[in-house]
Parts: sequence; C-alpha cells; structure tokens
Amino acid sequence: MLDKIKNYAPHVFSLIASAVFLDSLRYKFTNAPETQVIFGRLDAWAGSFGAGGLFAQTGLFSQYVIGSAELVASACLLLGVFTAFRRLQTLGALMAVAVMSGAVSFHLFTPLGIDPNNDGGGLFAMAVTVWAGSLTLLIVRRKTLFNIVGGIRDVILTGPDIPSPNAFAKTRIHPV
Repeated sequence: MLDKIKNYAPHVFSLIASAVFLDSLRYKFTNAPETQVIFGRLDAWAGSFGAGGLFAQTGLFSQYVIGSAELVASACLLLGVFTAFRRLQTLGALMAVAVMSGAVSFHLFTPLGIDPNNDGGGLFAMAVTVWAGSLTLLIVRRKTLFNIVGGIRDVILTGPDIPSPNAFAKTRIHPV
C-alpha cells in the first residue's frame, strides 16, 4: 500500500498543480476583472517605492508573464507523468515552487492581502496548496533535482578551456 502511495502521489500533486494553473489562465489571459484588481494593487504597491509598471500589462511580472510561466510549468508537470519525461515533472515542480513562492509572498507581505477578490481566501489557499504540493514533489524527486542543478552548474562553470569535473572520469586512455 505504501509503495502505491509513493508511486502515485507525485502524479497526484502534478495533476492538482496543473489543474490550478490551467484554470487560472482563463482569468490571466483574458484580462478578467479579478486579474485587473490583483495586478492593479500589486502595481500600485510597486509604484509606491518607484517601481511602477512592474506588474502592469506590459511589465516584467505582468499577468501574461506569470500566466505563461504557469502554462509551461503545467506542461512540464503533465508530461512528467510519463516515465520518459520524468525530469520534466521535476522541472515543472521547480517552476511551480518559484511562481507560487512569489504568489504566497505577495498575498502575505503586500497590500494585496489574503482575500483580494472577496472569495474567502480561496485564491490564497490554492496558491499555498500548489506551493506545498510542488515542494513535496521536489523532495520526492530530489535526486533528479540535484542532477538538473548539477548539470546547470556544469554548463555555467565550465568554459571552453575548463574541463568539466566529470570529464576526467569519462576519459579513457587506449593503449596504442
């Protein structure tokens, strides 16, 4: 029974996070009034310390940018359900944790608040659910996460003249 839970729980987390992300896209990509309220409050808050436009429709953290990140994370999480694409599930969870860390932080530490749309805090609850589920997924898939981070580290730190730390282990000397 425990083995089945270990096998299926990551997929359940992936499906829940993807469902939440994909459902929110209809609000973000259609510029729904709820989205205008949220991103308008965030942009006014950012403007109060000289970063106006940051959350505007053409800003660095606009609803379209965040929605696109959620769409890519959803695709990775859903594709990662298939064994051949398992690494994408980990990458999608990493993206989900990043996006939802921002969402939860903005709900807690800005004038946005926990209940910006008078929905009883449902939006905030879903953000916390996706964040916690994705964090759990990263813990379950930590070996894959470390491989991904290690690969990125090797690409960044290894220049054309600097051999990779693993290069010597892969080099074989053939007798002549």
